Amino acid sequence: MNLNVSQNLFKGSARLAQAWRQALPALLLLLAWTLFLYRDTGIAMVTIWARSETFNHAFLVPPIVLWLVWRQRRLIQAQAPRPALGAMALIACAAFVWLLGDLVAVNAVTQLALVALLVLAVPAVLGWSVARLIIFPLGFLFFAVPVGEFLLPQLMEWTANFTVLALRLSGVPVYREGLQFVIPSGNWSVVEACSGVRYLIASLTVGTLFAYLNYQSAKRRILFVMVSIVVPVVANWMRAYMIVMLGHFSGNKLAVGVDHLIYGWLFFGVVIMLMFIIGARWAEPEKAADGRGLATTATHQQTVDVTRPWITTACFAALVAMPHLALWAIDRAEGDDPVSFTAPAALAENWQAVAPVGARFKPAFQNPSAEINNSYASQGSAVGLYLGFYQHQDYDRKLVSSSNVLVVSNDRQWAQVAGSSRPVKLGDKTVSVRAAELRGATLSAQGNPDRLVAWQIYWINGTLTTSDHLAKAYSALYRLSGRGDHSAVIVVYTRKDQPGGAEAVLQSFLSVNYAAINDLLTMQKNK
Repeated sequence: MNLNVSQNLFKGSARLAQAWRQALPALLLLLAWTLFLYRDTGIAMVTIWARSETFNHAFLVPPIVLWLVWRQRRLIQAQAPRPALGAMALIACAAFVWLLGDLVAVNAVTQLALVALLVLAVPAVLGWSVARLIIFPLGFLFFAVPVGEFLLPQLMEWTANFTVLALRLSGVPVYREGLQFVIPSGNWSVVEACSGVRYLIASLTVGTLFAYLNYQSAKRRILFVMVSIVVPVVANWMRAYMIVMLGHFSGNKLAVGVDHLIYGWLFFGVVIMLMFIIGARWAEPEKAADGRGLATTATHQQTVDVTRPWITTACFAALVAMPHLALWAIDRAEGDDPVSFTAPAALAENWQAVAPVGARFKPAFQNPSAEINNSYASQGSAVGLYLGFYQHQDYDRKLVSSSNVLVVSNDRQWAQVAGSSRPVKLGDKTVSVRAAELRGATLSAQGNPDRLVAWQIYWINGTLTTSDHLAKAYSALYRLSGRGDHSAVIVVYTRKDQPGGAEAVLQSFLSVNYAAINDLLTMQKNK
């Protein structure tokens, strides 16, 4: 009886070793093939890691993932790799998502899709039983994707709200407009570096790893991850308030310039260290792997099909190549026609070109294929018109981007102090536009700086929307259907003190001139 058990163990171990000798090379080859095909996406991701302090930590994510997988090696070795052909549906979805993201040049989408493909290669070649053993390391790999900066506007708004409220509760008088505010000792503003997004992303990454390594129950892990989200946000609010107070009481000799950043990181480091020290008090010891079950698993392996890993690899390789073939066909069909724009001397209803409205104002839309920034007047009312036309968009030239805004945060001439959306009548239909109020010069409790009211809307192959997400979706749909990626931003603006009211002037201008604007953009599309 013992001899039979020994023979079964030996045969099981031999079959297991044979299976891994087939599966590991297949997995490595598949990962290499995917990284080669999607090398531009991977290079773009690493470039962001290198240039952005917010994502410098991502360089550590791949080594940490490899270490976490290595910790599970004994349990992994005891499993027979069984390729999961069912994963091909998920792989096809991830590849299609990458195609959509690349069609509209959204880094976050293409990079998430690339990481998803790398993760799905594991169950595709090794099977779901192996993937379940390393589900956390595979999931942790998504922290390598530099995503999160979309939270900047909301985090900046929250930081400004808390800082102003705390200053008033402290007895400091505050005059606020937008993200800028004035206190008796000077002017302050909440910019991107004050948002706390760096602290939030770093805390979430490290906090998730800490929870996995120190807790065993899902409840404690989830709770600590939630804490690692809330703590850096609140800590950043306190940091911003204390920096303003330090500057206020020191006559702006402390917590300004480089000190501003140094004090911020020191405070954040102390807060996070305290969070980990407190969290460690409830740490749960890791359960030791039951070595007795390892050999038993090996004795029950079924016959190994040495060809199945390579069949799966071939299917996977074909699927991940398809988006590139589709993209090549779409780009070839669209051609590369040049774009030229000429501002008309007049629009409808006697709107004639005049001197610029709003000294030196120009919406901050980067690298358009062609643009117009002109002003028109009729019956004593003047309106500025900006058209930024985009064609053959890529990662360097695209309409919808975080860098394409009415006014950048460090603009020395203009600042956006309010924003909303409102319905506007264009002929027989009503559309929504983004409305913003812009203020010129530096904020002061005295004085009356120039103010503009601006409306913005996206034009995607004739379809109007104010939504960034819908603009991207329409663009992807039109490119997939062979209608190209012709897109534009329409911005109209006028002085707030216009006779009759700025909103009424802009409404009147768009109502009578949108048809001419649409014809001008359509003409570029049909060239």
